[in-house]
Amino acid sequence: MAAEENPHADILRAIEHFALLLAEAGVPRMPARVFAYMLADDAAQHTAGELAAGLQVSPAAISGAVRFLQQGRLVIRGRERGARVDHYRLPGDDLWVDLFAARIGLLGSWEKALGEAAELLGPDRPGTARLRESREFFAFVRTDMPELMERWRAHRIQLRRSGDETATARE
Repeated sequence: MAAEENPHADILRAIEHFALLLAEAGVPRMPARVFAYMLADDAAQHTAGELAAGLQVSPAAISGAVRFLQQGRLVIRGRERGARVDHYRLPGDDLWVDLFAARIGLLGSWEKALGEAAELLGPDRPGTARLRESREFFAFVRTDMPELMERWRAHRIQLRRSGDETATARE
């Protein structure tokens, strides 16, 4: 069946493109595909079987992918009362803010480790200068992240009020 006759083929093509970008950023391929699918699909939650059918892969491939995504807090597993099957959903209405907020602590850890490494190397070394600059970068990002998230929330409210959630500030 040609792509024009199968709208699912267009969805899969878009998902694969975003998943490839996630994979290039270090997310394993199958978790990247599952995450991209869940982000793009209309359903609010999915069973492993639904994910497998949607991505046209085996249920076994989904199992490892959702486990990886759960560990990274990109997917939440739940079960409806009386159900025998788990459902997976994306975390919250503010997905990206929540994901970045969870990483703020990580930035603080990196900042501390880089400072300690710079102290161990001692002054007046090119490596020490790079470590200190890296530490300052992470401190800068960590400090400005909460304000940036609040600006995003305000921007998102404006987008929703205007009815144009596809608009961006850069258009």
